[in-house]
Amino acid sequence: MVLGLARTGNETARFLARQGAEVLVSDCRSEAELQRERESLCEIPVRFLLGGEETAWLEGLDLLVPSPGVPAENPLLREARNRGIQVVSEIELAYRFLGAPLVAITGTNGKSTTTTLIGGILKAKGLKIFVGGNIGAPLIGFVGDRWDWGVVEVSSFQLEWVEQFHPRVAVLLNLTEDHLDRYADFASYCEAKERIFCAQAEEDVAVLNRDDPLVWAMRERIRSRVVSFGWVEVEEGVYATNREIIWRGEHREESFPLSRVQIQGVHNVENLMAAIAVGKALAVPARIIQQVIEEFPGLEHRLEFVRDKNGIRFYNDSKGTNVGAVVKSLASFSAPIILIAGGIDKGGEYRILEEEIRRKVKKLILFGAAKEKIRGALGHLTETVVVENLAAAVQEAYRNAGRGDVVLLSPACSSFDMFQNYAERGKVFKTLVLSL
Repeated sequence: MVLGLARTGNETARFLARQGAEVLVSDCRSEAELQRERESLCEIPVRFLLGGEETAWLEGLDLLVPSPGVPAENPLLREARNRGIQVVSEIELAYRFLGAPLVAITGTNGKSTTTTLIGGILKAKGLKIFVGGNIGAPLIGFVGDRWDWGVVEVSSFQLEWVEQFHPRVAVLLNLTEDHLDRYADFASYCEAKERIFCAQAEEDVAVLNRDDPLVWAMRERIRSRVVSFGWVEVEEGVYATNREIIWRGEHREESFPLSRVQIQGVHNVENLMAAIAVGKALAVPARIIQQVIEEFPGLEHRLEFVRDKNGIRFYNDSKGTNVGAVVKSLASFSAPIILIAGGIDKGGEYRILEEEIRRKVKKLILFGAAKEKIRGALGHLTETVVVENLAAAVQEAYRNAGRGDVVLLSPACSSFDMFQNYAERGKVFKTLVLSL
């Protein structure tokens, strides 16, 4: 059974049917809601069980593959575990068939940027690689071809059901509160992230952020060789100054100047350090790494510069869907900021933003389902206004901004109250800003 008929579920059902499995596809949405998804699978011999979650559907089942969006407390998942039915995630299933070594990247923030950088570094070395996972293309879709390496972004949701999933290099960038609308507590979320290391052996590599206490503590619990990155100079590992990133190995070091690097911000220096650590762990020459990090333009919706209008700079950080991401984004500017935030609350503690709001934000503009909760937590720190939608927020920001100010969309929330996803929210924001 494939549980959940979104993109990952669709690809998984196709793969299993090609292997000769009898495939059931279950989704609590109705046939009418899933018409397009059903049509896309019309040529595949699968049976649909839609519009509910009946435990009778589990009879005779050998394997259940939940889509990442399906929580562990789903009734079918819970009953499958009670019956001893094997449950594996899509990345676990794909790993068993891939046959290619993997670099896997997780963390609360910076996953997509770091994954893309590492993919670019290995491709520039001349290797046949793929980049996939949570970044867009399901891992299962890469099975069947021959690869030198796979570079995979993995989320906590995908790691919940792994057993043999074994990246040769596993990267944990950071841990801050996120998805507390899904997990019982922050500790449960961290435990899911730590599963990226569970199948690693001594000859594998774990790249850890030594400036993050929760991440750094994991070095005591994992079997693989640790390579660290952070801001303080170390005898072995990666560290950064204002001008360059230094990698130190046994008896030698290499420097990577930042003067021509396009992506900006404290968080991006951390992403670069992690990517360099992986590149050097896989013996990529420094000149190749330097070329890639200088040519990398950054990702859409992640602290993306949109335009300068009358001396006011607009930035799209729609992918800043949790509080930790917004902290890093605010820390990237010295200019006064008008911050646009809001959406669906994910259970994070907004008061973590207090210091940056007090120091940097001249006005806070809130919209979406969580606007009153955020105003209650932060509204006393700066001038704050609540508006009905993103269009009104952009207009309010432009009216109140002056030359030299930054207008930043960094929502600290998910987008699903008003938009299909963070990408749609970011595109709408850019359209609104470009029409000013």
